[in-house]
Amino acid sequence: MIKKDLIKPVSILLCGVLLVGGVGATVHATSVTNTAPAAVTEAAPAASENKAQSEVRKDETVYVLAGADGNVEKIIVSDWIKNTLGSTALSDQSDLSNVEAVREGESYTMNGDNMRVWDANGNDVYYQGDIALEVPVALSVSYKLDGKSVSPSELAGQSGKVTIRFDYTNHQSETVEIDGTKEEIYVPFAMLSGMILDNDSFTNVEVSNGKLINDGDRTVVVGIAFPGLQDNLAVDSDKLEIPDYVEITADVTDFEMSNTITVATNEVFNDLDTEELDSFDDLKASLNDLTDAMEQLMDGSSQLYGGLCTLLDKSGELISGIDQLAEGAERLKTGTGTLSSGASDLADGASALASGLGELASNSDSLNAGSRQVFDSLLSMADSQLAAAGLSVPKLTIENYAETLNALIASLDETSVAEQAHAAALEAVTSQVYASRDTITAAVTATVQQEISVQVTAAVRSNVEEQVLAAMGLTRESYESGIADGTISEEQQAQISATVDNQMNSDSVKAAFDQQVAAQLQTEQVQALIAAKTEEQIPILIEQNMNSAEVQGKITAALEQAKSGAASISALKQQLDSYNTFYVGLNQYTAGVASAKSGADALNAGAGQLKAGSAELNAGANDLYNGILTLKNGTPALTKGVTDLRDGAMSLSDGLKQLNEEGIQKLVDAVDGDLGGLVTRIRATADVSKNYNSFSGISDDMSGQVKFIYRTDSIEAK
Repeated sequence: MIKKDLIKPVSILLCGVLLVGGVGATVHATSVTNTAPAAVTEAAPAASENKAQSEVRKDETVYVLAGADGNVEKIIVSDWIKNTLGSTALSDQSDLSNVEAVREGESYTMNGDNMRVWDANGNDVYYQGDIALEVPVALSVSYKLDGKSVSPSELAGQSGKVTIRFDYTNHQSETVEIDGTKEEIYVPFAMLSGMILDNDSFTNVEVSNGKLINDGDRTVVVGIAFPGLQDNLAVDSDKLEIPDYVEITADVTDFEMSNTITVATNEVFNDLDTEELDSFDDLKASLNDLTDAMEQLMDGSSQLYGGLCTLLDKSGELISGIDQLAEGAERLKTGTGTLSSGASDLADGASALASGLGELASNSDSLNAGSRQVFDSLLSMADSQLAAAGLSVPKLTIENYAETLNALIASLDETSVAEQAHAAALEAVTSQVYASRDTITAAVTATVQQEISVQVTAAVRSNVEEQVLAAMGLTRESYESGIADGTISEEQQAQISATVDNQMNSDSVKAAFDQQVAAQLQTEQVQALIAAKTEEQIPILIEQNMNSAEVQGKITAALEQAKSGAASISALKQQLDSYNTFYVGLNQYTAGVASAKSGADALNAGAGQLKAGSAELNAGANDLYNGILTLKNGTPALTKGVTDLRDGAMSLSDGLKQLNEEGIQKLVDAVDGDLGGLVTRIRATADVSKNYNSFSGISDDMSGQVKFIYRTDSIEAK
């Protein structure tokens, strides 16, 4: 049963526990001399964007959850259909299973074309589901310790020189014609892999074709690769190597690593206007397709040969089976002789059975009604417990309780609750920081004012020194020259310095100093700097508060509370499932009694027909026995025929291999050379990229785009 103090609505729970008590006002200001604002420009919308606004568009994000070695464990697809036309219904095609709408109230029906028709009511549609397809780019993560390959579990907690390598294998390609030859052009995915490393454990970090960002405590590593692009462009790797992997090396102490994230997107080439590129006429039909066809034919003939070998090996078993069938037919012939006498006994027994089942069936209605009443009472108690726990769910019925409780458990999933907790915390912290804007501005102003004071002090003191020297008939140059040649003693220098200090401490100089500081502080340039620095501090303070022990502790508490609640609801559902099993079984039992009663009546009526038909069955059994004897006598011919067919299939396979190796393959090798210029290949790559716009499927009347987000498991020391 559910504990009242464990379950509350998730949204109320998160908002309540994630309020931040205070916001710090630590700021950092740069020199006031660097006050020129950065130029900001806004690009005009592209023509393709305007076109996308006039058609239904599907944006798809594929979340690939993988182990620390990159092996896929689960794929979740999230789709957003942008209803730019404001349609009341949207027809969508996909291969997803377990499809669920993200927003409450959205639903769909399946039409005759096996498409989902969403009740959009003019709104966008959001849903997610599972899929069992292979991702277009396979990710493999390998590890080395001091040059030796190790598994993730072996690496955990170890120290030494570590190498982490991300390899990407592009499986998504399209056959296109380049200079008259058909080639496989890969969808040009850009693979961006990133991780965050603790500087206490990781030093001397290096990354191939990537970037490092070090904030003193952590190092952010980002690498990029383009698997398949080297082949697409047919560029000599000795002249230009396009990376298809990312490798990170570091000196590590007590190895541990959090999750890594890899984003795969093909949008790099999607913005190219291929109509503006040069085009080429087709040169000749593709020989590669012919080669592929021959290879498939060879594979098929080899499989035929293997299958016939298996059939030949099993011929002995077939003959044995025919012998057994002949023996069985003889027993059947004998058994039909006794069937007629047993039909009379069967009729008497069927009559008695029908009478007994009739009496039993008369009690079925009261049994069903009682079990239904008990079930309704259990569901009513569950409704009361859920309401007492603060949960608002539809009234539980026998038909909906499982779906309702499963949805409630899913809403308390650790990942979902973690996302909601983080979002609620971010909203609360952001509100607190923005509420403290005046405090932040004051701190920034004080920092800037201090820098201005330093500059003004230096300028005023220089001016006072010149006035004091002038009163003594000296210039700064003559004063410094006198110090250099010794005509001005140290005592005179001390007197001059004391005079300058006295004047600097005078009320008039102080007043002039304060006036200059205040004037510069109010200039448009300095005020703009203060405003800019204030804006810079806001996201910094938000991040500091989000990472505080208080906020993280409350997020953890929310997760624990949700986990406990989910366990309680799961226990409740298990209890209801147990009774549901009994309830369904009882209904099936009573229905079976009624069906058995009807069957017994029919059995009684059919017993006479069985007796009459037994003679005909006996005659048929004789015919069956004679036919099986004929089949048994013909089995040697079957064995010889299978042998001949096997030998012929082997000859076909050998002949096809010879034709491919000596004829077609040489012809293909002879024309494999210059396949066109770089422009042609760029165009082909861009066209193939634009054609790939969905992973789970998309309707013909939709445009779309898709990106993949891979998350690998963390590696933790025990």
